[in-house]
Amino acid sequence: MQNLCYDLEAFYDGACPLCLREVKLLRRLDRQNRIQFTDISSPNFKATEYGITQQQFMQEMHARLPDGSWITGVEVFRRLYSAVGYRYLVWPSRLPGISHGLNYLYQIFAKKRLSLTGRCQNQDSSCRITTHKSEVNS
Repeated sequence: MQNLCYDLEAFYDGACPLCLREVKLLRRLDRQNRIQFTDISSPNFKATEYGITQQQFMQEMHARLPDGSWITGVEVFRRLYSAVGYRYLVWPSRLPGISHGLNYLYQIFAKKRLSLTGRCQNQDSSCRITTHKSEVNS
């Protein structure tokens, strides 16, 4: 896989108000253009081109590194904030107790993200939304 011209490519849900707010902040902070942002809610986005399903992209934050490897979850946020110059805030998140706690809290948030942002189309615990590709469970 060819090297990318940025530190990481972050895949975000542009239809999620919380996600969009975070991306807008990071774009303002990214003065050296180290991050490529890709909106997985865009009609032009094709998850299969990345070898990941749309459902997987919706379940947790993904980023691709210049060598083509993938990272997910809290590690994506660590890399994003490091890329914009906040490494000093990131290092405590790697400490064993804090790291485990953040991972646990992120997994809860990721499962509830759609309902927290009012994007569920049904009232049961499966919380389905319709995307431009297919119906996705969260």
